Amino acid sequence: MTNSEAPGQLPESIWSRLRHFLFGKPRDLYDPTLGHQISLIPFLAWIGLGADGLSSSAYGPDEAYRALGTHTYLAPFLVIATAMTVLIISYTYTKIIEHFPEGGGGYMVATQLLGHSAGLISGAALLVDYILTITVSIAAGGDAISSLLPLEWHQYKVPVEYAAIFFLLMMNLRGAKESIKVIVPIFMTFIISHALLIVLAVSTHANQVHAVVASTRTGLSEGLSSLGLWGLFVLFTRAYSMGGGTYTGIEAVSNGLAMLREPKVDTGKRTMLYMATSLAITAGGLLLCYMLFQVVPLEGKTLNATLVENLAGHFRLFDLPLGEWFVWITMFSAAALLFVAAQTGFLGGPRVMANMATDSWLPKRFAALSDRLTSQRGIVLIGVAALATLAYTGGNVKVLVVMYSINVFVTFSLSQLGMCRFWLQKRNSQSRWVRNLFLHIVGFLLCTAILIMMLVEKFEEGGWITVAVTTGLIILFFLIRDHYRHVSKLVKEVDEMFEDIPVVPLKERRVPNLDPDKPTAVILVGGGYGRTGIHTLLNIFRLFPDTFKNVVFVSIGVLNSDVFKGEKPVHDLEDRVTKGLEYYVELAQGLEVPATKFHRIGADVVQEASELCVEISKKFPRSVFFASELVFQEPHWFHRLLHNETAYAIQRQLRFAGLSLVIIPILLYNRQQPIPSFSDSLIYRGIPVTHEGADQDANEDK
Repeated sequence: MTNSEAPGQLPESIWSRLRHFLFGKPRDLYDPTLGHQISLIPFLAWIGLGADGLSSSAYGPDEAYRALGTHTYLAPFLVIATAMTVLIISYTYTKIIEHFPEGGGGYMVATQLLGHSAGLISGAALLVDYILTITVSIAAGGDAISSLLPLEWHQYKVPVEYAAIFFLLMMNLRGAKESIKVIVPIFMTFIISHALLIVLAVSTHANQVHAVVASTRTGLSEGLSSLGLWGLFVLFTRAYSMGGGTYTGIEAVSNGLAMLREPKVDTGKRTMLYMATSLAITAGGLLLCYMLFQVVPLEGKTLNATLVENLAGHFRLFDLPLGEWFVWITMFSAAALLFVAAQTGFLGGPRVMANMATDSWLPKRFAALSDRLTSQRGIVLIGVAALATLAYTGGNVKVLVVMYSINVFVTFSLSQLGMCRFWLQKRNSQSRWVRNLFLHIVGFLLCTAILIMMLVEKFEEGGWITVAVTTGLIILFFLIRDHYRHVSKLVKEVDEMFEDIPVVPLKERRVPNLDPDKPTAVILVGGGYGRTGIHTLLNIFRLFPDTFKNVVFVSIGVLNSDVFKGEKPVHDLEDRVTKGLEYYVELAQGLEVPATKFHRIGADVVQEASELCVEISKKFPRSVFFASELVFQEPHWFHRLLHNETAYAIQRQLRFAGLSLVIIPILLYNRQQPIPSFSDSLIYRGIPVTHEGADQDANEDK
């Protein structure tokens, strides 16, 4: 379209058509059933969020049992300790769900109960945790499949893992619920096959209970005589801490509470019950089976693969290799569930990023949603980081589990400490505060002990990488927030010029009627009533005196992750946007300028604003569009990353429709430089101003 042609519709780009084909068409934000459509019932939440915890049974018990070495007689105590730890941590997180129904998990708990600094540490740890969730799950899944294949085939393991991460990234860009529905059969196959594995293994050795008890007693006696009580305790606690990967993923439900079906608290607690029960039984059962079958580590095989082969590998019925089929089904379901567990990273990671972006720890754009209502930027960044981590570690599960577990228990410890403080604060209003406080103290001691032992034992074997990366992120996030605080102060200094706008008294106003055929200034303003919009309005009449006879205010209500909570987020947001526009219209009429307003609600502010501007241009043919943009006196490269430059993006879109958009700069002054006076900035021709403050500024200038 040339500039001489009449304004028309914005053309749909090839990229837009391809995006809708791959990820699905945009959702209808005004659909009353939208919240129901994208939310998760307990069963689907158990699969999408609980798969991370359950899948850890593929590598957590394995690492713990290997750490026992020849002292496998300690396995029964490890079974009890593992199951009890799962249940205790899970129960304490149900309390977090009750008292933080808005979601956010460890980040929100640390922020609200321990302060912003603790929240920053917890948030940074969670982000690294979710990246490693994806990487370690995919890598462990690759190991599970490789256990059934010849060693010469292992060279293809890492390329397949790259493909798996990329596939999950694409699925999550379509939406959380869609991605979870695809993996329901995988999850159920794992549950059924591993339940059969544990039941058959225990039942076939039920007559050896006395022998197991006797060997445990004998082993304890020999261990006490050779290692002593303290040596035996150190050995056991080391094995217990090395199995710390078993407890990873427990926090996923509380972190992802916002995506659950109403009532969210009840759904979250039920999901947590499903996950805790299944994980405690599976992890504890596998540890017991290792001991019953006296499983020993073999090169290129996981302990689970060795166990299932010893149990059923040689079973045949009517010359059918049913045992081999069972081995393949069990291990493939384990590998598939580990791939599914990576889903938790794609669900929880972007959610934490959105919460941190709302608090200015991350660029604001990470709080935005796509037209499929997914945190698109967060999903892509998490996926790319997971691919980089896989490349760096080469898919080494042993290193990844150490890196993974450290950050998990940083978040666990801060959450438990925060809840301890919460119950101390509620001791005068809650009757059961003593019991709840005791449980969180136990949880805090458990998590802190595991964290310390992991750091001491594995610092040089990968632990230092996690500490370094997390520390680097904390410093980066602090610098980002410091920048936003500095910009906020500069904007506030500019806003001081607009605190009292001189307007014509209501009784003396003579506001002409809107005339669509006259020149019209269409001003794009934010989703509320802000002084940057006032700056744009007044500067239009200062720069173009006696030109525009109408003013149209346009606003887009951005449906981001912070807004999209509850059952009616669209209507609540629309009310706020409408009220903000009404203030603008009232201000323009106070300046005796006819004005009206238009608005839209959407996730993509550029697309929505561009389409609305095209519609307005048809109603007001002689319209010129205006927007404002923050301008820094000393721009740096990172300003483009931290500030989205929406006005320029809309300007580029409107060019295709033959429309003009003028960007009014809002210069942010440094503190050392004086701010221009009120009269220099605001007085424009054609509008009478009789405000004492303005007159005083004018006199001072003279």
